[in-house]
Amino acid sequence: MAISPYAGKPAPRELLVDLTRLEREYYERCPDLADLNQLVSFGTSVHRGSPLHGSFTEAHILAITQAICDYQHSQGIDGPLYMGKDTHALSAPAQRTALEVLAANAVETIIQQGDGVTPTPVISWNILVYNRDRQQHLADGIVITPSHNPPEDGGFKYNPPHGGPADLDVTAWVEQRANALLRKGNTSVKRLPFATAIKADTTHQQDFVMPYVEDLRNVVDMDLIRAAGLKLGVDPLGGAARPYWEPINSVYHLDIVVVNPVIDATFSFMTVDHDGQIRMDPSSPYAMARLVGLKDQYRVAFANDPDSDRHGIVVPSVGLMHPNHFLAVAIRYLLTHRQWPAHVAVGKTLVSSSMIDRVVHKLERRLCEVPVGFKWFVPGLFDGSLCYGGEESAGASFLRHDGTVWTTDKDGPIMDLLAAEITARTGKEPGEHYQELEAEFGTPYYTRIDAPATPEQKSRLEKLSPEAVATPQLAGEPIRRKLTTAPGNNAPIDGLKVVTDSGWFAARPSGTENIYKIYAESFKDQAHLETIVSEAQEIVNDALKSSDTGH
Repeated sequence: MAISPYAGKPAPRELLVDLTRLEREYYERCPDLADLNQLVSFGTSVHRGSPLHGSFTEAHILAITQAICDYQHSQGIDGPLYMGKDTHALSAPAQRTALEVLAANAVETIIQQGDGVTPTPVISWNILVYNRDRQQHLADGIVITPSHNPPEDGGFKYNPPHGGPADLDVTAWVEQRANALLRKGNTSVKRLPFATAIKADTTHQQDFVMPYVEDLRNVVDMDLIRAAGLKLGVDPLGGAARPYWEPINSVYHLDIVVVNPVIDATFSFMTVDHDGQIRMDPSSPYAMARLVGLKDQYRVAFANDPDSDRHGIVVPSVGLMHPNHFLAVAIRYLLTHRQWPAHVAVGKTLVSSSMIDRVVHKLERRLCEVPVGFKWFVPGLFDGSLCYGGEESAGASFLRHDGTVWTTDKDGPIMDLLAAEITARTGKEPGEHYQELEAEFGTPYYTRIDAPATPEQKSRLEKLSPEAVATPQLAGEPIRRKLTTAPGNNAPIDGLKVVTDSGWFAARPSGTENIYKIYAESFKDQAHLETIVSEAQEIVNDALKSSDTGH
């Protein structure tokens, strides 16, 4: 992967987006409906795009919001809708557009007071708290965020009454309906002027901050963190968690320094990511360069992306922890320091590190391995049969102390605070804990690479059968398992995973680009990992060729 000369350096002026042009394009640009890339498309539960490419405009938001209203009506969902937005430039205009449609459809809508921003997990938390013990008139939600994507992007996500990301059947319904509305020029979209919508009887403004902050004591041991007197640092990366950290300090009497308090929709304070893009990714050492530079000033420091569903953990021993490493540490700690029932399982995506498998096996707990995407954890977190769900891209959530659901969406702030709790209870920060895991289980070598693939090849990769892998070995070891469905829930993984005793690879097509991704891991050494990757590419290419010829 080519590394940009800008990587890890402050964003130069020429990289900054023109906010005036961006907003103008949002309102004025008409998507080209003959271009598939400009239609509504829910990759991994979110419609993402940019007005600069005709893929995120007011026309899209009008259509998606009306489609959500139509979906609610079809399902009898008639409780309040909690709507949050992050700090991306397009999130505020999109919220205004959505509110015009929701009010016209008489949907009771609750937003953060004072035009404030709201983290993704706080919307999930609100839905679940409202729906607790209710059987009818259930709440649902909308989160307006493109996650850690560049500043010129927008995103729009629907969370049904279970509080988590909508599943494929829901997003497919909404996508199809929204595109039908778009093709008819949005003539069936109901809409009120914003000045009317914001004052409508169905529009309510509440404080989302303090209720969530006050409830944190029921999922993280805040008293323990306070008693330890840890000096902690946080960089919200200009995101929606920014208004939450001072109240957390105030309520729990903690010593968390907000090292970067700036909110700026150009994200001009960022250091540039590996590919020369501004990307607020707390798992990227390039995007996190400033906080990593402060690692020796704090016992633990952490960051979140703009909608705060992801976390990045910085510690003196290693700097920025790899997401897989912190997840393994978090799982071991939670399984040994929470009084959850012995039968509850640990959820992981099947491209996360096998270090997690070894930790869970050693503690004699059940592992639930699912396809890529946090939506697969929602049912288990919702009913408490999963105590934890986490994915390799630094997103996770876990149950309350009492074993009931906290959120069914990723919660970056509780993962940050868990890193502090681990340090407070054990006297060792998470990087030191991970060194213990490597001493016990070995050192894993992990990578992800992208390879070009045509749309036809991507489609074939999604439909591969285990029989398509003809070779009996991978990197000199017998192949133990060839998976096209996930062991934890038997859902299609839209690709292939091949496992040996000391390594594995998984290949799956990208939902947004003409590439496929290979994830690979070795518990031997770097050379073994490189052999796995090389053979993985051969296996996938051979499988694609053989499926192409019908064998």
